[in-house]
Amino acid sequence: MDDPSSDREQSFLRRLTLVTQPALTRIAHGSAPFITTFVLIHLTAPVMANLGGTSLASRVMLLGREYYQTPFGEKYLVLAPLVVHPLSAALKRVLSPKPARRLSSILSITGYTAAISVALHYFTHRIAPTDPSPPIYAVGPSELDYEYVKFALQEWPWRSWLAYVGLTACIAWHAVEGMAVIWKTWLRPHLGGMPGTRKSRTIWALTAGVLPVVTGMFSMWKEPLMVFASHADRFRAAFSRNPLYWY
Repeated sequence: MDDPSSDREQSFLRRLTLVTQPALTRIAHGSAPFITTFVLIHLTAPVMANLGGTSLASRVMLLGREYYQTPFGEKYLVLAPLVVHPLSAALKRVLSPKPARRLSSILSITGYTAAISVALHYFTHRIAPTDPSPPIYAVGPSELDYEYVKFALQEWPWRSWLAYVGLTACIAWHAVEGMAVIWKTWLRPHLGGMPGTRKSRTIWALTAGVLPVVTGMFSMWKEPLMVFASHADRFRAAFSRNPLYWY
């Protein structure tokens, strides 16, 4: 004999799935363009280091801050999408009786890895330097330019290169995988199949999205560090708030 309470529970789960899955899909897909815009603006600075070194990268970064570090922009155009995107994807997986893809898929692995890495990157480059207590003494925005990144590359070369390049590659790979899903969901009925093969799109994303950043970082890394010793001590203290730089 069937258990009425079990039937009611299954019926509730089916209704919950029907209601939440489309909404969470729209939230996850809708937040992606905001993240893409921020990433493109943010990574333009290290790319420009190929042309003008750390000085040009810092100037371009200051221009980019007009978009992503204003009181409105940082909260609603950057942080909100960065939180909503992985959270909606995770909820969609938890609430779905049969997830659309395995947790071991490239999209999932790069997505969750990027989410954790971005959180650590934000803490290291945005939160930790603003600590007013000694020895950091709240590194101001005018002092927090690409000399800060160069300091990490020279002080902890292997860890910093792995962190920066790994984060960039992870985001680029996730972006190209995610774009294929968004295209299939929203654009395919109107524009047909997405151009190129999966392999060609991945190669293009890693070449166009990661390689210029790597070469720009290399241009900065080989320059001499242009900060006072006191600033270097404050930079070191800020980076040391991240366990990656504890020793």
